[in-house]
Amino acid sequence: MTALHCLDPFTEGSPAVLLLHGLGANSSMWALQFEALQSIGLRPLAPDIPGFGESKYDGHGWTFRRVAAALAGLVSDLQVGPVHLIGLSMGGVIAQQFALDYPALVRKLVLVSTFAVLQPASLSQWFYFAQRAVVVHAMGLSAQSKIVARRVFPEPGQDELREMAEKQIASADVRAYRAAMRSLAFFNSRDRLREIKASTLVISGANDSTVAPVYQKVLADEIPDARQIIIPDAGHAVAIDQYEKFNAVVKNFLGNGKYP
Repeated sequence: MTALHCLDPFTEGSPAVLLLHGLGANSSMWALQFEALQSIGLRPLAPDIPGFGESKYDGHGWTFRRVAAALAGLVSDLQVGPVHLIGLSMGGVIAQQFALDYPALVRKLVLVSTFAVLQPASLSQWFYFAQRAVVVHAMGLSAQSKIVARRVFPEPGQDELREMAEKQIASADVRAYRAAMRSLAFFNSRDRLREIKASTLVISGANDSTVAPVYQKVLADEIPDARQIIIPDAGHAVAIDQYEKFNAVVKNFLGNGKYP
């Protein structure tokens, strides 16, 4: 895959924290975490996944394994490994792939609003995923962006966040977006979760309507010595809609080595 664009706002920190964004988002979604991580001496690195943000997709096959390899190349180029790894939603799936393929490059692992196997918890969720699959192929990313943004940021006071999400999703490479959706639908790490040896924290939003917290719990149950924390009044984008609580949990885990 092509070279990755990466936000690297605090180059003096160490160790580095690799922040992996969700489907349709880009590296800027982590802006609310940069100063929090820097405050405990860490170096936040937020790459754009190929086909999103400013990282181009070469059109030669988009898979989680190839994305993980590109990220490993980034870590090697910057000479920052091993890194802490934080991934939200699709980013959490990529983080699992990275931890399985490159275990020596991972210090601690934070899996946010993500899953080992995508299992809709209700008819509403089944309809939501089916609707997205149809819309992205029949109507494109502009229509898709409105459906996803409304689902992730449903509250009346979240107009600006919805607008931000719509713009990010609509600007993605539609080929990469469709390939990522297919990869997410078929992803299944459950048989390999016990291979992950990095200390792992699973963070869930109590009101996540995209990936129910009960399915996120599978990660905490199957990864050795992992724990789950559920943040109240938070949705799928917990790192944004409850960023202060999220940051406090992450700082405690990465900085002090403690679970909540």
